[in-house]
Order: sequence, then C-alpha cells, then structure tokens
Amino acid sequence: MFEGIVYVLRTGCQWKALPKERFGSPSSIHGYFTRWIKAGFFLSLWRAGLAEYDEMEGISWQWQSIDGAMIKAPMALEEVGRNPTDRGEKGSKRHILVDEHGVPLSLVVIGANRHDVSKLERVLDQLVVLPPKEIKQNLCADKGYTGNTAKQVIEAHGYVPHVKERGEEIKAKKEIPGYRSRRWVVELTHSRLNRFRKVFVKGGNFETNDKAKSQQ
Repeated sequence: MFEGIVYVLRTGCQWKALPKERFGSPSSIHGYFTRWIKAGFFLSLWRAGLAEYDEMEGISWQWQSIDGAMIKAPMALEEVGRNPTDRGEKGSKRHILVDEHGVPLSLVVIGANRHDVSKLERVLDQLVVLPPKEIKQNLCADKGYTGNTAKQVIEAHGYVPHVKERGEEIKAKKEIPGYRSRRWVVELTHSRLNRFRKVFVKGGNFETNDKAKSQQ
C-alpha cells in the first residue's frame, strides 16, 4: 500500500492508473491514503524518521535555513492564490525549514499571493521535533524575511537571524575564497520535493493538524 502511494506521488499519475499487477486495487490504495492522512500517519512517519536520523547522524540544529518556493499547483483545491510571478495563474507557496544538511524540520503551504513573512511564525511554531534547549540556533534566510517584524519573530523563537540580500552573498563569494552560503541547502530541498510530481501539481498542506498535534 505504501509503495503504491509513493509511486503516485513521485510519478503524478492518477490513482486509477496505478498498475494493478504490481500494487493491487487502486481504489483500495487511495482509500488507505486518505484515511492515513486523517489519522496523522504521515506526520508520525516524518517524526519517527527524524528521530532515527537524529540517533544515527544527528540533526544539525545549529544552522538552519528557511525559504518559500512557488508551486504552480493547477489542480490544488485549497491553500492557493493568484501567483504574481506567473501571470496570476493559480498557485501555492511552500515554506520549508531545514537543518544544516537540508533535512526538513517544518513545512507549511499557503497561497502564492501571500508574502513569506506572513507565515514565518507558523513555520517556526510547527517543528516536527524540538531541538535541545542548550543549542544555539542560527536561522539563515533571504531578503524576503527582512524587516523588524520578521526579526522579532525569529528572535522570539530563540534564533539568531542571518538575513542576507542577494548582493551580499554574491560579493562574499567574490571576496572570500571557498565561500558558500549556508542558505542554499533549503533551495536544494525544494528542488527534491518538486521531483514528486503529484505534490508539485496538486499543492497540498502538510502542516500539523489538531489531531496530529495531540499525538505528539
């Protein structure tokens, strides 16, 4: 069942197009998918995966990155809006918080017409797992998170803000040998998620729902 769900998410095919000889009844697999979403199964799976990763490799809490990415989402039914960068077509914006190596720690989807700062607090509030209290956390972001409002939200959540203009990073690359922006890893994570075709065209909201929160 789970393999069939991943197949649909990765290829973007319709549920009824699932190869029956490999996965069985498409309607049955889709039924499990909808029930598991309501039950908070995928959130629990994400949390369990992070716990195992933290035990084996260690989540890199010290340097985190946040960024939003536009998604066309032409078939999305919720969390959509007119995309100002795509001729006003319907789209979504996916916000991700990742650790130093690009491992997703929080994800929120909003309409494409909303500014990055508008959901900054929600992204930081909805960490799937919580960091150790003794770790100093730095948050890297681009110019979309500039301003006193964003700075106050970031600091209120215990982070040291590192908000860079694009020109600053370009200048540093030219002047400092081997310089690499710490923020780039979140862009790579967005790119990886875009390879899951079903997520890319349908948008979707992965943030923690009330029922899932009660399971934490």
